[in-house]
Amino acid sequence: MAERRAFRRGALMDTALDLIGENGCAAVTVRSLCRASGLTDRYFYENFPNRDALLVELYEQVAAEAHDALVTAVPGTAREDEQIRAAVEEFVRLTIDDPRKGRLLLVEPLSEPALNGLSIATVPRFTKLVLQQIPHELGRTKRALIATGLAGSLGAIFLSWLSGQLKASRQEIIDHCVEILLAATRTGQPARSTDGA
Repeated sequence: MAERRAFRRGALMDTALDLIGENGCAAVTVRSLCRASGLTDRYFYENFPNRDALLVELYEQVAAEAHDALVTAVPGTAREDEQIRAAVEEFVRLTIDDPRKGRLLLVEPLSEPALNGLSIATVPRFTKLVLQQIPHELGRTKRALIATGLAGSLGAIFLSWLSGQLKASRQEIIDHCVEILLAATRTGQPARSTDGA
């Protein structure tokens, strides 16, 4: 029975993700989920108290998958540029190669009330990953400013692409994101005076 219940729960979440990929969170209702998954509302309420609870759990699951994928994608022994490219390629794989997950993570929180606060609370986890790439010599505040700005700009790039506003190839997105991250890791060094001061 536990296995059947877990299967039904997974089916409902997979179906919700499909619906979000096609028409956004607005398309996810108890009725639409049950119809598309072939399950009755009894099984829905056996697993979730309401539709918002399902969306929150699905968002948290995909956000955790993205975070874990970024952490494990970066080989510790690789050069700095290789580490950054591996992380960018992994995020692209998750959000662009599977636009359902990209839309859930980056697009839907802008209009779905159930995800608004959750999305804001998740951002620091990803900002912290960016922060780890910023040189410690720059100081705590400077590093935090750079990491926050980078996380925002990277998020805007993926959001614009997923929304259809940015016309760029997959490789162009990867190369550009790698460029701005590499530039950030090498920025902020004290400028040397040309007059010997």
